Amino acid sequence: MAAVVTEAMVAAFQRDGAVLVKGLWAEWVETLRAGVARNMENPSAAQMATLKPGEPGLFFDDYCNWTRIPEFEQVIRQSDVADVAARLMQSETVQLFHDHVLVKEPGTAKPTPWHTDGPYYFVQGRQTVSFWSPLDPVREASLRCVAGSHLWEKDVLPTRWLSQTDFYPDAGDYMPIPDPDAEGLRVLEWEMEPGDAVAFHYRTLHGARGNTTANRRRAFSLRLVGDDARYVSRPGPTSPPFPGHGMTPGERLREDWFPVLKP
Repeated sequence: MAAVVTEAMVAAFQRDGAVLVKGLWAEWVETLRAGVARNMENPSAAQMATLKPGEPGLFFDDYCNWTRIPEFEQVIRQSDVADVAARLMQSETVQLFHDHVLVKEPGTAKPTPWHTDGPYYFVQGRQTVSFWSPLDPVREASLRCVAGSHLWEKDVLPTRWLSQTDFYPDAGDYMPIPDPDAEGLRVLEWEMEPGDAVAFHYRTLHGARGNTTANRRRAFSLRLVGDDARYVSRPGPTSPPFPGHGMTPGERLREDWFPVLKP
């Protein structure tokens, strides 16, 4: 395994909901860069608008492209990511949920808002992990995670990033979005090299600073699930929506759409 996963890292992931994995995709950086370039040249219909008119920069955001971007599928299937995920989640099985590309070009001042991914998804479980990996060195525009937030009793309110409206009808089912810096919460943040990755739980509160540097910040993210992950019904369309999936609450994700990567 190219990326080293120690017992201390497993304990940190379970305790804090986020841990740095050095060199996870160090051998795959050029492959991922080529995949991101292909994705940006040919975005999917799921590409999301992230900046309002007049806001500076370019923030590219697209997901669920692994079936049409061969570089992404190669990295997903041939890298060590499933083994790393299994160790961190403490899971026998690892199943693909979706991929995600986020590119902040130089001068994109808009931060990625504080949020948790879990409430947007139709999958729920203790054994979940996302990998966020920059394809450029990052110092100021790294991912930021609130330690221990994956263990909070309630999910954080999901919102639409552009309009700042509630994602689902009943906001009372969720806790308000905290301001971690103002509230003195412990925020984990790392300087990262291309191919390093932050592994974090779906319920971990996270965000990212704007990119005010003169350098690009390309990032590839991968969402995986483990043994106990099951389909759950939400009070509205999820993100990603995966229309026509046909699953019912309590089922494992269908393997023809969400391949099992391990064993």
